Amino acid sequence: MTRGRPLLYLASHSPRRRELLRQIGVRFETLLLRSDPIRGSDVEEIPQDGEAPTDYVNRVTLEKARVGAVRARERGLAPGLVLAADTEVVIDGQALGKPRDAAAATRMLIRLSGRSHEVLSAVAVATSETGIEIRQTRSTVWLKTLDPVELRRYVSTGEPLDKAGAYAIQGLGALFVTRIEGSYSAVMGLPLYETGELLRSSGFDLP
Repeated sequence: MTRGRPLLYLASHSPRRRELLRQIGVRFETLLLRSDPIRGSDVEEIPQDGEAPTDYVNRVTLEKARVGAVRARERGLAPGLVLAADTEVVIDGQALGKPRDAAAATRMLIRLSGRSHEVLSAVAVATSETGIEIRQTRSTVWLKTLDPVELRRYVSTGEPLDKAGAYAIQGLGALFVTRIEGSYSAVMGLPLYETGELLRSSGFDLP
């Protein structure tokens, strides 16, 4: 059993990040940030003009952690750490983001088909005493050449629609991954080694 001191809040909607934290025995509470195309979002995940993907991933992650800490105080939650993360698929120097619809997912996958691409994943922990610390990882993933039939079938499952780069390495998308260099957990959405480093340095007990 972990002895988490202080409390940990995960500022994320991602079930994958919750799964990864549980994998390493971390107790946490989910702190949902507003993310709605109509009502607005607490953090706008849109690259700025000329912004490099590495800078973009760091900026979004830091903003999620900062806003999460603010929301925790506003909601009267007990003091604790706020953990946030962001993962982006990058090809030809461009962060692809998440597809808006099936057509966008298809275009992304065609672009990734038969090639390697980078996955940038950043994680940050906000504390009331020391501010925010961040780590970033870079992994390389190779996808097989996708034929039109399997591409159409995959998109029709709906799995690509909320995933960076339009595939899930922990889901059906794993069938397309021929090779990976780097961190599997980072490609999935949360670099666990770097997460552990940040939590320990912030005074959180790990197994």
